[in-house]
Amino acid sequence: MTVVYSLLQQWQLPSSKFLRRSSKAGLGTHINSSIFFRKSIQTSTYEIVKGSYVPTAQPKQDSTPKEKPMRKLENLGAFQKLPMVMPSVDILHSSLRKAKRVSPTKGIANIAKRERNRGAKQLDALMKELAAPLRGYIDNFPKKRYLHPYERALVELTIGDGNYEEVLRKVDSLRKKVISFGKEHASHCAKSASKREAEERLSQGMSNLEEIFSHEGKAVDELLNIAKTLRAMPVVDLEMPTLCLVGAPNVGKSSLVRILSTGKPEICNYPFTTRGILMGHITLGYQHFQVTDTPGLLRRHDEDRNNLEKLTLAVLSHLPTAILYVHDVTGECGTSPSDQYMIYKDVKERFDDHPWVDVISKSDLMQGSPVAFVTEEVDADDNEMAQYRKMGPSGALRVSVKSEEGINELKERVHGLLVSQMDRIRSNQEKEVGDPGFELIK
Repeated sequence: MTVVYSLLQQWQLPSSKFLRRSSKAGLGTHINSSIFFRKSIQTSTYEIVKGSYVPTAQPKQDSTPKEKPMRKLENLGAFQKLPMVMPSVDILHSSLRKAKRVSPTKGIANIAKRERNRGAKQLDALMKELAAPLRGYIDNFPKKRYLHPYERALVELTIGDGNYEEVLRKVDSLRKKVISFGKEHASHCAKSASKREAEERLSQGMSNLEEIFSHEGKAVDELLNIAKTLRAMPVVDLEMPTLCLVGAPNVGKSSLVRILSTGKPEICNYPFTTRGILMGHITLGYQHFQVTDTPGLLRRHDEDRNNLEKLTLAVLSHLPTAILYVHDVTGECGTSPSDQYMIYKDVKERFDDHPWVDVISKSDLMQGSPVAFVTEEVDADDNEMAQYRKMGPSGALRVSVKSEEGINELKERVHGLLVSQMDRIRSNQEKEVGDPGFELIK
């Protein structure tokens, strides 16, 4: 071989010419006829290739392994794509019926061998029938970290922080246990020494798998309830402007939603509350918009808020909303004007970048002097709060659902607000299209 390489380097000839010359020179007897020589494109050295001549592929210049494409965050609507989950008892009974119908392999004359074969095949079939749907649930239920932030907040507030992942982990643990025990029992059955032993091991294996699935199958039923809860969540269209009514409890947000919405708004019952969240649509100037009434906010720190209040903050934090903030300074809502003022200041500071309109509801009930609550510091040296208690925030629109005062002007302002929000959404979409580094996560 050294002689061949030295001759090749000396002559610097292509492989076909070299072989013809080597044959004439008597060297062909020392070289297998199936061996060809060719010049390497990159290295200017010669390689030996067995078999037919095949051009060598261009070596990669960069040997660094490329990372897999990063997965994009899901859009809203992931809950509507959840798979249908069967109750655990239905999965078990269906699997048992299918497994018991499995026949032994044809052509086995020996009775013991035939029974071993039948038992092993039925146990293997039962294992697969039980594990297959569990595998499907694990694969098709979205990982929480891939969800849109708003839907991620919904999972935490409705299912409980960490409960979603825990239930999926239990389902996967059950799947692994079924596979482990199924393989073990099928192997034991296949090694039975007699027909009777094979029948006993088949019966024992079936019973053990049924017991395991019956005992731990409640995780599947928990997943079924989770799927029902999440699938019932309202879907928000990110490309359609959303008007979000915010304020303290009972200030008149729901009444305004009904006035602004076309038809009766859809009632979406959340599992953590007995009241509903109003969702509807507004049609203004032949344009369609979304409108939602959020749960009322109380004056307290975030760590003390209930899930209803956290849902309101999640809507404002994660959805492209325009805010219609509703104030009630009549004393009818049960929250003092001073507390409403502090809540309003906190929300305004957090979400001041949102398109915003202030509305004073129940204007037909407003009196000449502000209502004084016993818990309020009436003589507090705060001119802004005193002004708020009397007239509400500066520039707020006064409306009354009962007398219809300011309703038409409210619709005009809302229209302008939502058109402005539409422009913001389109501008952000154009930026995302032009930015190759749009938000991705592994």
